Amino acid sequence: MSTPRQFHFQTIGVIRSVFKEKFGIPRQSGLIGQAEATLEILPPYNRPEAFRGLEVFSHVWVQFVFHANRSGDWSPTVRPPRLGGNQRVGVFATRSGFRPNPLGLSVVKLAGIEVKGRDIRLKLKGVDLMDGTPVVDIKPYLPYADAISEAHGGFANQAPEQKLKIEFTSNAACQLAQREAKGDTLLRELIDGVLSQDPRPAYQRETSGDRVYACQLADVDLRWRMEGGAAIVLSLERKEE
Repeated sequence: MSTPRQFHFQTIGVIRSVFKEKFGIPRQSGLIGQAEATLEILPPYNRPEAFRGLEVFSHVWVQFVFHANRSGDWSPTVRPPRLGGNQRVGVFATRSGFRPNPLGLSVVKLAGIEVKGRDIRLKLKGVDLMDGTPVVDIKPYLPYADAISEAHGGFANQAPEQKLKIEFTSNAACQLAQREAKGDTLLRELIDGVLSQDPRPAYQRETSGDRVYACQLADVDLRWRMEGGAAIVLSLERKEE
């Protein structure tokens, strides 16, 4: 019997995330526990009975599409950030999104399930998912099967050790205080989590200079620069719709 060469999958839901663009997204799930997202389930998969029993699991696997890749071409070799962005390895030895089939797989914390009629939302934490990401499947995380104590992670065997110090200019500190006064108590933790992981491309980490970096987190346009091994937050302006 011949093996089919092509398959077609349906989007079962869409991610609504604090990460509005690729830059700033953690390179793996679980690195930033404050990173929250909602998975909105689409019809005809928004049937409450399809999620019956999922609430007893603490974590889930989310299989998704790297929809923001600008090129449909795949590369047989890529340069992982963990190797400094200079050394090439085979794409199947990495989690790069530039794959023959641009599918990703992340394990995230299931913080809750909201069901209002056919309006079904999964609350997720510790995500590495961009806003608008199409999801093609969800599966429960099973510790006895999925956590392998003797596993070896090759060139990425340990969690990233580099943690940048975060400092705020007086302007940024004032803007943050105004947000916190209005009840936004998680923004500081999100900023600290993102910047401490050093989201810069690996090839830029040996330089600092006066370059200003920017990304959108939730509804905030965040701007910072590097100085003396620290990330200096310059401003956090509310994003205009």
